[in-house]
Amino acid sequence: MKRFLVFLFSLVLSLGANAQFKIDRLMTSGEIALHYEDYVLSIQYFNQIIALRPNLYQPWHLRGAAKFYLEDFSGAEDDATEAIDRNPYVDLIYDLRAISRIRQQKYEGAIQDYTSAIRLNPNQQNYWFNRAICEMNLKNYDAALLQTDTITQRWSKFANAYSLKAEIYLEKKDTLEAARWIDKSLEIDPFDGNTWMTRASINLSRKEWREADTCLSKAIHLKPKHVPSYINRALARLNFNNLRGAMEDYNTALDLDPNNFLAHYNRGLLRQQLGADNDAIEDFDYVIEMEPENVMAIFNRGLLRQKTGNLRGAIRDYSKVIDQFPNFWTGLEYRAKCYRALGMTNQAEMDEFKIFKAQMDKHLGIQPRWSASKLKEMRKRGEIDPDKYSSIVVEDEPDERAYQSEYRGHVQNRSVGFETRPPFMISLFPYNNGVKAYQAFDRDVEKFNARKGLRHHLYVACGNHGQGASTTTYAFALVDSLTTELYTSLGTLKECPVMMQRAVAFSVVQNYPDAIADLDEVIRQDSTLMIAYWQRAVCQSLMNSYNISQGLDAKLKIASALSDFNQALRLAPNNAYLYYDRAIVNALNGETSKAIEDYSHAIKLEPHMAEAYYNRGILYYNMGDKNSAKRDLSKAGELGLYDAYSIMKRMK
Repeated sequence: MKRFLVFLFSLVLSLGANAQFKIDRLMTSGEIALHYEDYVLSIQYFNQIIALRPNLYQPWHLRGAAKFYLEDFSGAEDDATEAIDRNPYVDLIYDLRAISRIRQQKYEGAIQDYTSAIRLNPNQQNYWFNRAICEMNLKNYDAALLQTDTITQRWSKFANAYSLKAEIYLEKKDTLEAARWIDKSLEIDPFDGNTWMTRASINLSRKEWREADTCLSKAIHLKPKHVPSYINRALARLNFNNLRGAMEDYNTALDLDPNNFLAHYNRGLLRQQLGADNDAIEDFDYVIEMEPENVMAIFNRGLLRQKTGNLRGAIRDYSKVIDQFPNFWTGLEYRAKCYRALGMTNQAEMDEFKIFKAQMDKHLGIQPRWSASKLKEMRKRGEIDPDKYSSIVVEDEPDERAYQSEYRGHVQNRSVGFETRPPFMISLFPYNNGVKAYQAFDRDVEKFNARKGLRHHLYVACGNHGQGASTTTYAFALVDSLTTELYTSLGTLKECPVMMQRAVAFSVVQNYPDAIADLDEVIRQDSTLMIAYWQRAVCQSLMNSYNISQGLDAKLKIASALSDFNQALRLAPNNAYLYYDRAIVNALNGETSKAIEDYSHAIKLEPHMAEAYYNRGILYYNMGDKNSAKRDLSKAGELGLYDAYSIMKRMK
């Protein structure tokens, strides 16, 4: 008995040690992936640890960090909260949650987190510094100044604390005090590009253009790829007539950031002033492509089209602006001139009469035309006033503090559309969702695979995968061989499984009509074969999507697909893939609430179905429920479907 108990105790210790060894190996692998900035892979490792040992705080914390670098800030906040619930004595977790909240503009919650972090580690100056920034963002300027006083007393050589103090005084419109503290910061650290930018903003606010040029030149020397510095220096140079230097700055800004709105718009104005009309039109074309309803850019393009002889194009542009601002007399004047040049006298006289009536009724003169002095006027980007069509544009708010992290992959910067994931269907090839390869399993499919004499194993896959040249060739060859086999097995029990396989092969090569025809025959022979109803419903829904894109009415066919899904669910009521697929059809049919209900049911049956979270998130976004959309997309990304991170970034 003693020997048995010793053996049993040793066995228990051995099993525990092995389980702990597996956890430690997974943790190490996840930390290595996180170190090398492979955030998606690290999330998969931490998922495994959480599934095995959900009571550990480290995987929640590290998974939250990975999500933060993927810009899934709400997901990072949730994971940090879980980690804090398990261990409230680690200051770094509060720091992570605070930064995640800052990115969501939850400044009050961030302040609470930094207060907790400071209580645990009062010697970390970044906690004090970030808490002061949060107070400033909440416009609690006095509280923020008290924070910076504490920081400068404890860390007198911390230059950023003095520059933050200067920014707070700038927010309070006290430029004199701001300049004093920014000079103190530069005295301690003259090699901080951000501080020189702050000094330049003070100069710009005082209209000290040459001094701003000098400060921005130093900032650009220290941070040569910071686009707003070039745009601001161009603004300063315009105001002391260094037009060549301003043009060079706009060109450099667009080399660094080809999609920059301000650089395109303001360069267009400058080119217009310098007489480079066709080049200016290119800039305004780009701006209008970015913002099709930007009436300021449309009016400026109209002026340029009129100057270059494109009178009808100019009239179209003027009309768009006048439709929105009927009392914009300058626009009416220019449109009248275009009408007269084209011999359209009636239209010209109607515009001229409106101007004349305005002069008589309101005693207003016609607005002044373009002048060189107007080039130095400025307006906020969000300020829509057609009278300021020739004013240089500046940002509504100053450039916010940058928090950047370069990492391998940049998965959230990939170009991904707002389309939902495709339906699950029977396939010849296993499914891989792009990160974590796994085999979607279904009991009825495996039961079919257990039949003797099958040419090919069938799989469950999301969408029509395996469309490379070799796999397509294989699918066509399989269709031919199965067709030959069918001719030799007509009227036998073997005919049904052969035809089912051929229907799947037809589906792979997207020959849906022939696939549906084969499935009709399979169902006629065996009305209890669930996977035949499933595959026919999917093929029909894919055909419906194509028909709708061609402008055809698919209502009856949609009803047919829904009927097949309903019959399949009667045969297999716990199949999550069927609810998922039916949700896609309901969404296509405009039944959004039913689609949401089906996705939710699929998730209840299969909580790890990333595609269901993803599609439901897209539906929530289209309904305007952004919070629910973020939650679902965050979960989809957590489960390995990393396209969700691209969608979340585009949503923001």
